[in-house]
Amino acid sequence: MGSDSRYELVVIDGAAELASQTAQRIGVAIDLVLAERDRCQIALAGGETPKAVYRLLGQQHLPWDRVDVLLGDERWVPADDHSSNARMVRETLMATAPGSRASLHPVATDAAEPLEGAKSYASLLETLCGGTPPVLDLVLLGLGDDGHTASLFPGTSAPGITDQFVTIGEGKGLPRVTLTAPTLCAARQVLFLVSGSGKTQALKRLLDPMESADRTPAKLVQPKSKIVILADRDAAEGMA
Repeated sequence: MGSDSRYELVVIDGAAELASQTAQRIGVAIDLVLAERDRCQIALAGGETPKAVYRLLGQQHLPWDRVDVLLGDERWVPADDHSSNARMVRETLMATAPGSRASLHPVATDAAEPLEGAKSYASLLETLCGGTPPVLDLVLLGLGDDGHTASLFPGTSAPGITDQFVTIGEGKGLPRVTLTAPTLCAARQVLFLVSGSGKTQALKRLLDPMESADRTPAKLVQPKSKIVILADRDAAEGMA
């Protein structure tokens, strides 16, 4: 199997080192943006894998008061629900200073319906980031064992939405608000964080230039810059 030249695979030993290097890369990216502009906008992934990354990131002495933190996707649950990505970011990245000084912009899951929340989040992105689609400085994405990223799940309509910045996804029985492929592609920098042997096949498919985006929607993310994939040994078995 050939490897897609749009990706740079970085294989890292152990969960602790994976979290440390990912946090360091994000911190450097924020610093570089803020050396040139007044504010920096990043979108973060949900799930279990990034928690350790966010705890370390929040300890970095960065100008957090100039950082806008957004979400790549959010489950349609109350803000205090244990499965809320916004809650997870508050409890990790923003748990203590200095990370607590960042500005978190959650999805309004208290809106009447998911579509209303999606439209509101799209307007927020336009206001904060500018551009059509809005241009985020950095997006951190996860990779599902089924090849999804954000809430762009295979076999659903969300991956095919190209005329909106934010849409409704459906995954594991829950509606979700998610950034669309065009918005993810507009980001200045994209990182994937991949951990565990359960992700090996999905990672191989992501790196395969012949793989279909219908089966692996993560393939839809194609920014102008090279995508960096940070993976542990278990996920990248046989690939590096």
